[in-house]
Formats: sequence, structure tokens, C-alpha cells
Amino acid sequence: MRGVLYVSHGSRVAEAVEEAKSFIEKVKVQIDIPLQEICFLELTSPNLSQGFEKLVAQGATQISIVPVLLLSAGHYFKDIPAEIEENQLKFPNVEVSYGQPLGVQRRLTSVLKERIAETGIKPNDDAKVLVIGRGSYNPQTQKDISAIRDQLYDLTELNDIDVCYLAACGPKFEEALQQAVEAKHSQIFVVPYLWFTGILEQHIDSTVNSYDVDSDIILCHRLGHHKYLQHALRDRVLETFELVNQ
Repeated sequence: MRGVLYVSHGSRVAEAVEEAKSFIEKVKVQIDIPLQEICFLELTSPNLSQGFEKLVAQGATQISIVPVLLLSAGHYFKDIPAEIEENQLKFPNVEVSYGQPLGVQRRLTSVLKERIAETGIKPNDDAKVLVIGRGSYNPQTQKDISAIRDQLYDLTELNDIDVCYLAACGPKFEEALQQAVEAKHSQIFVVPYLWFTGILEQHIDSTVNSYDVDSDIILCHRLGHHKYLQHALRDRVLETFELVNQ
């Protein structure tokens, strides 16, 4: 019997945990199997081992482990595989398939275009757009965020899009925003490439609110529960079943 274990990041912010759970519940109803559980990498319970054991206790003999992550970085390459290995040692008769993060997809980048449009503010010719990634020491993260920026250029008529990060790599968000303010752009669109709310979004919000300048700084909404992200996660689950449509 097959089970699915969704592995979300976890957060100290209760709203972020509830948002992640609510999102995953929307995807679970699109997957036609009874055994589906949610777990977290850190800061929140249940953890991966607890989720794995719960599926085994319910009779799962095949478990699809699906990372609820936007991009490939340390959690995907190191942390989750280490926990998978630990659980496979405890349950050697359980077959495990490991899914992929959502990755760079044009349909997901199009959500950023929507988030800018939702502000109701038409970008001026000199508008600066800052796409903000979480950041990682893994170089793939910067490649992916840069690819997302290039896709956003293709999808829009925006003239000036930069990328920046909240942690681990540069340029830092705070530095990029300060440079944009000093350059006296009439508008600065701050576009978080974040899935759910949490400490990082709170930091972006407080940083933006700390400015009292002539530039119009417009903070866009996070990716959130958009249907394209639901579809993308559903597809990642189905890929682990080898049933995704070609």
C-alpha cells in the first residue's frame, strides 16, 4: 500500500505552519490514495521520522516522500536524504521514492507577474523590481533565482529586475533595497519568492516599513495558495508514482 509524506519546512510562526498545512490539504484531495501525512523539517512537529512511522503503522509499504520546497538546496540534498536513510534502516521492507522540489517553472514565475499586477500600480519606465529569494549556500539557488528573473523579463514589459536574498548568499535584500532607494527610482516593487508567511516575510515587511523616502516602495504578496503552486506540488507527487502525464 502506498503512502505520501509531505515534508514542509516548519516555522516558529503558528500562522506559517497553519498556512502550510492548509495548502497541503488542498493538494491531498487531488491525490487519489488514502494514506497521506504531513511532517516538518524543523521547529514544528511531527518530524519526518514521526510522519514516516505513522504511515508504516497504517500499513504503508511504499512511501513517496515529497519535499514541500520551492527550490533545491541544503534541505533537499542533505537533510531530508539523511532522515530517509535513517528510516530505511528502521523499516528495510518499506520502499521509498523521493520527489523533487517545485524548481524553476514558467507557470510559477507567472505568479510573480500576477502579484505585481494585484497591487493595482502600473510600473513606471524607471521602476525597479527586486525579486527576493530565501538564499542558500548551495550555488544552485542563485542559478535558479536568476533563471526566474530571466523568465519574469520574458513574461512582462519590466525594464529593470534584480535579484537579492535574505540569507546565506548575496546580494542581501537590505543592501539591494538601499541601493534602489539611493538610485531614486520612482517605484520599487519588492517581490518575495516565498511560499508561506513566517519570520522572513515579517523581516521584509519591517524593512520596507522602515523607509520614509520619495520612492514608492510597493510590497507584493507572497506566492501563497495560488492554484499553479497546488498543481505543481500535485505533479511532484504523481511523478513519484510514475503516473504523471507526458
